[in-house]
Amino acid sequence: MNIYEEIRKDHDKQRDLLDKLVETSGDTKTRNTLFNQLKIELEVHANAEERHFYKPLISNDMMQEKARHGIAEHHEIDELIEQLEETEYDSSAWLKIAKQLKEKVEHHLEDEENTFFQLSGKVFSEKEKENLANEYRKHMSENS
Repeated sequence: MNIYEEIRKDHDKQRDLLDKLVETSGDTKTRNTLFNQLKIELEVHANAEERHFYKPLISNDMMQEKARHGIAEHHEIDELIEQLEETEYDSSAWLKIAKQLKEKVEHHLEDEENTFFQLSGKVFSEKEKENLANEYRKHMSENS
């Protein structure tokens, strides 16, 4: 498996959690469980991705700006999660922020899958793509 397939598997998991989360309402166990799963998934994924996808790209002139942009979007996602943590589950603002988070994460995933993956595919060799996938998956399993 290569780095793109590994990341895409996690992106699909994130999309599924986000879809389920924005369908919840009020201060419920389901909302709490889904939010906590999503939080962990996004945090561990961002750390693994920054180390085993973006970091190797930063030194490449063609990819440096894209890598920095991707990392900046991770920080924007973190800020939305913090807002959700500070908002009561049964507040109408909570769902509004959750929908903003969904929109931001989905935009980020689209950027990566439709732009970053294609461009970085020209930077990494097939062996590098496999090695990065192994390092990424190891990080995910050790930190999830």
